[in-house]
Amino acid sequence: MAGQEPQEDRKGLERRQKAPSGPHMAFDRTSHDFGDVARHGGDLIKEFRFVNDGDEPLVIKKITKACSCLTVSYSRKPVLPGEASVIKIKYEPHKIEEGIFHRVIQIYSNSPEGVRLLTIQGNSIEDNTSRKRH
Repeated sequence: MAGQEPQEDRKGLERRQKAPSGPHMAFDRTSHDFGDVARHGGDLIKEFRFVNDGDEPLVIKKITKACSCLTVSYSRKPVLPGEASVIKIKYEPHKIEEGIFHRVIQIYSNSPEGVRLLTIQGNSIEDNTSRKRH
């Protein structure tokens, strides 16, 4: 019909109109499963990459974790719109009992969306010949 935008153009416009206002963390993934890991086989590291796809600088205010088995490292510098950064999680399986684990990391930033969560999980076993997935 005359005067109407093609449907594809409307959908593209809707996506542009829904672009985040302010800072926004867009992760490529928010969870990771290490699978079976040897409890005394060494530390495991997972990097979670994100992009600030908002229109203002993103500042991570703090990151909390509920287990001494986790160490978190990240840049304290603002992440400008369109830039990427990484949150690095180190899991030390020897610090907890064997068995299935599920750990949550809370990320507090100046984003209007509030707290973001990252999770890692796996199965800590005593067998040093277990397979590792990174």
